[in-house]
Amino acid sequence: MNVKEIMNSLEAKHPGEKEYLQAVHEVLESIEEVYNENPQYEAAKIIERLVEPDRILTFKIPWVDDSGVVHVNLGYRVQFNNSIGPYKGGLRFHPSVNLSILKFLGFEQIFKNALTTLPMGGGKGGSDFDPKGKSDAEIMRFAQAFMLELWHIIGPETDVPAGDIGVGGREIGFLYGMYKKLAREHTGVLTGKGLNWGGSLVRPEATGFGNVYFAQEMLATKNDTFKGKVVAVSGFGNVAWGAATKVTELGGKVVTISGPDGYIYDPEGLDEEKIEYMLELRASNNDIVSPYAEEFPEATFFAGKKPWEQKVDIALPCATQNELNEEDAKKLIANGCICVGEGANMPSTEEAIAVFHAAKILFSPGKASNAGGVATSGLEMTQNSNKLNWPATEVDAKLHQIMKDIHAACVKHGTDSEGYVDYVKGANIAGFLKVADSMLDQGII
Repeated sequence: MNVKEIMNSLEAKHPGEKEYLQAVHEVLESIEEVYNENPQYEAAKIIERLVEPDRILTFKIPWVDDSGVVHVNLGYRVQFNNSIGPYKGGLRFHPSVNLSILKFLGFEQIFKNALTTLPMGGGKGGSDFDPKGKSDAEIMRFAQAFMLELWHIIGPETDVPAGDIGVGGREIGFLYGMYKKLAREHTGVLTGKGLNWGGSLVRPEATGFGNVYFAQEMLATKNDTFKGKVVAVSGFGNVAWGAATKVTELGGKVVTISGPDGYIYDPEGLDEEKIEYMLELRASNNDIVSPYAEEFPEATFFAGKKPWEQKVDIALPCATQNELNEEDAKKLIANGCICVGEGANMPSTEEAIAVFHAAKILFSPGKASNAGGVATSGLEMTQNSNKLNWPATEVDAKLHQIMKDIHAACVKHGTDSEGYVDYVKGANIAGFLKVADSMLDQGII
């Protein structure tokens, strides 16, 4: 495999799809050595088959707002690879959604899902629809129109979507209701469902919990813990909420959260009351964090800035892709940060990751440390297929074990001759080997 040749070919075929190309480049660089050691992969053209989605559905979504005005949005579903199980990945409703972002997310999902060891392939979907400021009735009409196109290609053993940015419990409910009506069956075709109708306990906070569990394992390799550590968290949605909750439970102090408008610095740290207020902020549908500083005067709001300038021991980026750049990484290192755990999908740029690796700090990629959410979705699928519900303690225990196993796989494949663990390399190789070997077993299809 020649990474440069493959990337040049992909760039020619998919010009301008920067997020997708970035995600592919990271994986190819990590697996180049192991790929070239196994000629059977080249003979079966595994890479050429893996980097292109199995199929992409693109469709228009006309819907009517509360004033009777007709709007038209674009919808997508990228079914990337199903060699180890049905396609699995979230739906994102956000104005930034485009094919490049969904292909990057779907490609990442292949390896993330493989790392969980659960039988799930990789996929992603969504729309450029913006739920912000919309009424429940408008969200419902849009979700129903979206599902009217999507339902033909999904199913509990075919493709199981979930939530993502802009798609929470409300949206999943509307989507599921329409699917149930169209398909005339009550199956676990969506995850993130309400607890009254097939959802799993711990699912809303699972991605944040999993990120902290993974970071806990990284710290343990240095005989360290979260206790007494100062932690910066970005975002203020479910992932940030879960991370802040678990860090606080483990004795750490979360001093930042952030939104599109800027970030909050709270030197006293988030407690139970403040973490609950995060949920209120999110539910307000305003998508801004500045009211936190009005509610808690000891906190300061920094408009238009990111939290990585603060002096912290641990950074947990939990917002969105490429939110932490090279300069941010240098600030974190200069301020003594010892650990960075990605809670979002690809929140660090390639240049930022290079800074972390050069400094030899603990750094985990989202496809490993962000896998707790889809892992718990997989557990939800298992509960649905068995028509039962597990208690929160059981789900949490299974999630914790999955994250420990993912960490062990990364250490196995990412440790260099000097003992430093490159978790990016380890995660990519571990995920790739599982998927590639499955593709070999199933022939050229």
